[in-house]
Amino acid sequence: MHQASLTVDPAFRVGEVDPRLYGSFVEHMGRCVYTGIYEPEHPSADANGFRQDVTALVRELGVPLVRYPGGNFVSGYRWEDGIGPVAERPRRLDLAWRSLETNRVGVNEFMTWAKSAGVAPMMAVNLGTRGIDAARSLVEYCNLPGGTYWSDLRGGDPYAIKTWCLGNEMDGPWQTGHKTAYEYARLALETAKAMRQVDPSIELVACGSSNRAMPTFGSWEATVLGEAYDAVDYVSMHAYYQQHGDDRDSFLAVATDMDGFIDDVIATADHARAVGRHSKRINISFDEWNVWYQSRFVGETNLEIEETPRLIEDVYSVTDAVVVGNLLISLLRHADRVKIGCLAQLVNVIAPIMTEPGGQVWRQASFHPFALTAAHGQGTVLQVVADSPVVETKAFGEVPILDSVAVQTSSGVVIFAVNRSQDTPLSLDVDLRSLPGLTTASHTALFDADPDAINTAAAPDRVAPRILEDAKLDGGRLQAVLPPLSWNMLRLS
Repeated sequence: MHQASLTVDPAFRVGEVDPRLYGSFVEHMGRCVYTGIYEPEHPSADANGFRQDVTALVRELGVPLVRYPGGNFVSGYRWEDGIGPVAERPRRLDLAWRSLETNRVGVNEFMTWAKSAGVAPMMAVNLGTRGIDAARSLVEYCNLPGGTYWSDLRGGDPYAIKTWCLGNEMDGPWQTGHKTAYEYARLALETAKAMRQVDPSIELVACGSSNRAMPTFGSWEATVLGEAYDAVDYVSMHAYYQQHGDDRDSFLAVATDMDGFIDDVIATADHARAVGRHSKRINISFDEWNVWYQSRFVGETNLEIEETPRLIEDVYSVTDAVVVGNLLISLLRHADRVKIGCLAQLVNVIAPIMTEPGGQVWRQASFHPFALTAAHGQGTVLQVVADSPVVETKAFGEVPILDSVAVQTSSGVVIFAVNRSQDTPLSLDVDLRSLPGLTTASHTALFDADPDAINTAAAPDRVAPRILEDAKLDGGRLQAVLPPLSWNMLRLS
């Protein structure tokens, strides 16, 4: 058995958890919207056509915010196509995913769903094929009480959407309307100014790099923030991870890459702040992240044009779920600067929730660490000091077997931890003597004898969290054993 120790002290704080860190993402892609959240013919559908079985799991997942409507989709989207009588809405060819978009769901329908699901919207505007005029008109449509063309066309109460994305992945050559950093920066700045003239209360997210491997990474952020620093509140980050071949040790350690990525973007943003003599700090919106087996995807140009295709419906294993839980640990570790996070996506498309048209809905293995972290990881993130054995990985060299974070909540402390060892339990000793009021401890873990175990429609609960009875709290010290290849939650109250 491996041995590791952890010290937790409330005097050493990272920052407060913004609940929006546990957000998600709904894009008009594949079956995320149609036969995902929306299926009027389904037995569970409400009067507006939204599947209530799916909505119930969205609430259980605990997402407070959902980014919409893309993603690559937004860079060719005309939002006006999705308003007005549904029968009169045009069918459009979506270039991003080579799909036929019926526009049965648009801004109004999405906002109706968001209200019923209890989530706040994070709206993206098209800076690929469109720009300033369409963006400021959409803010007017959504947020003004009335008395103008677009707000009167909406009717009813304003949506008061607070958070807006200035385009999506505009650094990517695959993006419709791809731009250089300077071209994007100028457009983002002028669009931001116009949108804020309509509603000064909104907050704005500038596009950062699509991933850390982009050839323009770093210089892109420096250029964009050099031009638009005062006009925006956040810079975006996107990252997807997968196991390559049989290199599971490296896959289990990808949170180290996320840590480095975040640290680099923070450094670049703070450099832009210093150079520009700005007073505020730019925070991070990590508004796309997940495990995604991109090597299995045929690519956009190889797709047949069809309506509601099955796209990137990855099935997640126990191993994938442990990695998702570890990525959440990384986001929490940077809670002082990462204020928004969006697990991409919410339903069917690389998602924690899966559906069958006309049929059932079920939780993927990755659903569980996300839901439990969202439910119990609210409060103040504390710095932890860990002493752990290491494992040698091909991609990242030596990495600690234990990765963990602590959150001080209103009722105690929660420790989230992973054991990256594939075959050896980890005995964990936690020093909590600086928190003398703690008296009870519980241990919840996600693991399985088969690390490739999955949930399916036929076996929806094959993978689920387990309550372990091993946690012992005595004299300000906690002892527990983390199973091999496991995600763990230790709650102390």
